[in-house]
Amino acid sequence: MTKLRKAARGKRRWVGLNVVESIQSREELEAIISDIACLSDNYRLYDFHQGKAIIRLPLEVYNSARLILQEGIQGIESVTSSGKIKLVRERMGIEVKRRKR
Repeated sequence: MTKLRKAARGKRRWVGLNVVESIQSREELEAIISDIACLSDNYRLYDFHQGKAIIRLPLEVYNSARLILQEGIQGIESVTSSGKIKLVRERMGIEVKRRKR
C-alpha cells in the first residue's frame, strides 16, 4: 500500500489546553472533549499531564472549536494554538521524553 503524501494528509492545528485539577485521567478529559458537538471524533489527545493538554484538530473544525474552547467548557480552557506541535509544547512548557530507537 502506498503512503499518503504530505499534501494529501490534510491540514491540522494543535491546541494547548489548561485543565482543572479535578480532571485526573486521560479518559475523563477525552469524555469531556468528545461531548463538544463540533469535535465529536475529529480530535486526538496527544499530551496530558499536570493540568496541561494538547489536542490535534483538523483545520475544518478548528475555528468553531476555538471559539468554544476559548470561553472554557467544564474546566477546560484554550491557551494557545499553532500549526506545529513543537511550538505549542514550548509555549505550554511541556517536555516530551524521546524514545530511543
